[in-house]
Amino acid sequence: MELKKESVIKVKSFQFAVRSVKVYKYLTDTHKEFVISKQFLKASTSIGANVREAHNAESEADFIHKLSIAQKECDETLYWLELLKESEYLSESAFQSIYSEALEILKILKSIVITMKKKKEK
Repeated sequence: MELKKESVIKVKSFQFAVRSVKVYKYLTDTHKEFVISKQFLKASTSIGANVREAHNAESEADFIHKLSIAQKECDETLYWLELLKESEYLSESAFQSIYSEALEILKILKSIVITMKKKKEK
């Protein structure tokens, strides 16, 4: 179950969680926005938590399942970011920066899940 991309995703998802906490602080302190930002915080930090759980998976199926959950949480994070931008809580540049980072994580997660599913089928 050990792929080189796993360590990359572990690091990137943790760094993204840290960045997300900072965005959450900005939204609550500066804009006094507590509802959407809380949803964003939960989804964005859940990505890394599920990646960590996957590293301690009990089986290959459990590993795939945990990374699939991380993938769903990442997609949900993109939704909340889009909503924050369209609601004018995030500037275009701030949005583009964090959104592109989330998209990169999503692509990595999808790649790992697809690779593991193919490996499991063999």
